[in-house]
Amino acid sequence: MAAGQIGYGVPSSLSAKVTGSFAYLTIRDRMPTILTKAIDTIHRNKNKFFEEHGEEGISAEKQAISLLSKLRNELQTDKPLLELMDGLSDTESWNQYMQRQQRQLGDQELVSWFKSPWLYVECYMYRRIQEAIWLNPPINNFDVFNEGKTQSFFESQQAVMALCTYLGDVQKSMEKLSENQLSEHFNKLLQVSLWGNKCDLSISAGQENSQKASPIDSLPSLQSFILVNDSNMVWLTLTSSRRPEGSGQKTADRVDIVLDNAGFELVTDLVLADFLVSSGLVRHIHFHGKCFPWFVSDVTANDFQWTIRQTMAANHKWMSKSGYQWQSYLNEGIWSYHDHPFWTQPHEFCDMAADAPDLYATLQEANLVLFKGDLNYRKLTGDRAWGHTVDFCTALRGFEPAPLCSLRTLKANVQVGLQPGQGEKLSTQDPSWMTNGKYAVIQFHGPKLE
Repeated sequence: MAAGQIGYGVPSSLSAKVTGSFAYLTIRDRMPTILTKAIDTIHRNKNKFFEEHGEEGISAEKQAISLLSKLRNELQTDKPLLELMDGLSDTESWNQYMQRQQRQLGDQELVSWFKSPWLYVECYMYRRIQEAIWLNPPINNFDVFNEGKTQSFFESQQAVMALCTYLGDVQKSMEKLSENQLSEHFNKLLQVSLWGNKCDLSISAGQENSQKASPIDSLPSLQSFILVNDSNMVWLTLTSSRRPEGSGQKTADRVDIVLDNAGFELVTDLVLADFLVSSGLVRHIHFHGKCFPWFVSDVTANDFQWTIRQTMAANHKWMSKSGYQWQSYLNEGIWSYHDHPFWTQPHEFCDMAADAPDLYATLQEANLVLFKGDLNYRKLTGDRAWGHTVDFCTALRGFEPAPLCSLRTLKANVQVGLQPGQGEKLSTQDPSWMTNGKYAVIQFHGPKLE
């Protein structure tokens, strides 16, 4: 077996062992910054905690800050990772996962921040943030990332209005659209959802990162930055899995969207989902979000409901109309929101069938699963040092519950499925192409079509 290989032909996980690598810089710089901001946020809410809970609130605030400061110190000094102590439903599986990592390392060294897989330690940090909050009632439901998420939504209002207006115009003429026109609108909204992923607060370490311009108008200038574009395969999957309805029209039964960021990106996902249903392409949409605050800006049930309420309350005809439509989809069961502990664990998705068979079985019921964002891509490919020309299917390592598509702007050192020479050319033109968020993929794998 070659050095750095795990199993036959499977590269090793990306980690911070290489000084100067993106993983190293993330753990050295970005993650401590995120922890510092979390500490600052809790401290700034001190008065609120006091008003709501009296001295108990202040005591909880101090204790949570103390735990997060300790966590930051452990990270910065590359201490061994510690087992979780909060006794939540996922605590045991997290601790077992740590033991699994330790077994892989053997006795030479302990699982620690800079020596262990980057994907694992980054996920672990967010789970430890959750532990620090959870262990300190009465502030144990506080979302340290909420301010950034709401700010991102409000600062993107112009773009949200433009998008809801576009959707409203399309829906007005829906009956008259030819199949080609329908496909054109679908491709535009798929790309808007793709580029919505640029607004990621864990990458900007919580810095303001909203969408100002009209997303539809931006599309032509972004076209050349899509490195892999399998939109046609996605369209084909939707249209080939359509089933006749009473009227003779055909509809795919269900599309699942595994969400990434709240704020503007979530709105782009909701607009795409609305189009899929209102166009008659799809009957049901299942949204999958996170059980607790995760990777700074990821969607929780709270964020999902809040976004729809804010859209309904907007002082803008098309935005408000969209919000009411989305709420009615939820009320009628056409849309539904789901979360599962697996999404907030460090597992590669190829482990899902074994570690979360119930979730895998749920995804198998979909005609198409859209995975949003960079973290989902890292988990799809195992966050490993794959060659750029390795086939997407190979990197998935057997994960194929249904036809699936990754909509991802590149913010980490992993990208597969490129043409020979494409990665080398990009490295010459733009050395940070894999991490600067300028490039994107619409990457498809369809087990049922092959």
